Amino acid sequence: MTAALTRADVAPVASAKRRRRAPGWLAVVPLLVFVAIAFGLPALAIVNGAFSVQGHYGTQNLTDSLQGPYLTALLGSVKLSATAAALGALFGLPLAQAVVSSRSRWLREAVLTASGVLANFGGVPLAFAFVATLGNAGVLTVHLGLKDDGWDLYSFWGLVLVYLYFLVPLMVLTITPALDGLRTQWREAALNNGATGVQYWRHVALPALAPSLLGGLVLLFGSAFAAYATAAAMVGSAVPLVTLQIADALSGNVLVGQENIALALSLDMVLVAGLVMAVYLPLQRRSARWLDA
Repeated sequence: MTAALTRADVAPVASAKRRRRAPGWLAVVPLLVFVAIAFGLPALAIVNGAFSVQGHYGTQNLTDSLQGPYLTALLGSVKLSATAAALGALFGLPLAQAVVSSRSRWLREAVLTASGVLANFGGVPLAFAFVATLGNAGVLTVHLGLKDDGWDLYSFWGLVLVYLYFLVPLMVLTITPALDGLRTQWREAALNNGATGVQYWRHVALPALAPSLLGGLVLLFGSAFAAYATAAAMVGSAVPLVTLQIADALSGNVLVGQENIALALSLDMVLVAGLVMAVYLPLQRRSARWLDA
């Protein structure tokens, strides 16, 4: 009798708990619907178009996307993104360390706020700013005589310089929380044991920051790899990039009827981005566990 009463008492409580949980699941439904529409449908369209070859399914478009000028553009984007990401991490780390070690609160807030703005500044306005400043007839180009020294903004290294304008601030935003996670006791312990500042960074700080540094590097690579408007407005076809090839194939600037090739190139970019995220997410989790320990 007692067991029966106990079950009878417990059942309403469990039912009430299930009813309380239901609104939480319902609140997620609009987000799932939005993700399915905004990301799922375009992804399905890309996959369907990439494998569609004259009314049937095949891999011809993917094969063509990895040959000739398309492969050159894909490799050019990888090279440009890797170079810009490496330099962005190289310049962003000491800048972030200077901000973190500064005793001025307003300086830290000003730099982080500016980094948040500059990290999202790109496209045609950024291209115009650099053309007006460092283009063939730019203010600094003419004033400093850079053109006589062989400077060319509309080149690979010119585009790398432009990309650094938003990649360095992005690195500052990415690595600053990791630098904040470095314990003061680690540095004090290293110095008390006779280590120099260089030895501390080499044997303690950099190994601890390695996952965050690699994660930031991957994030910068992805940001540069997906950039389109800045390169399109500034260099056109002077620098082969996969995003520019996709735009040309969709608009028919080079050949008519290459829309599915453009979708195949887009799928190639998705696969590269997937590999990038597959590297970035484990590194971010590992860094969070290490620095929060």
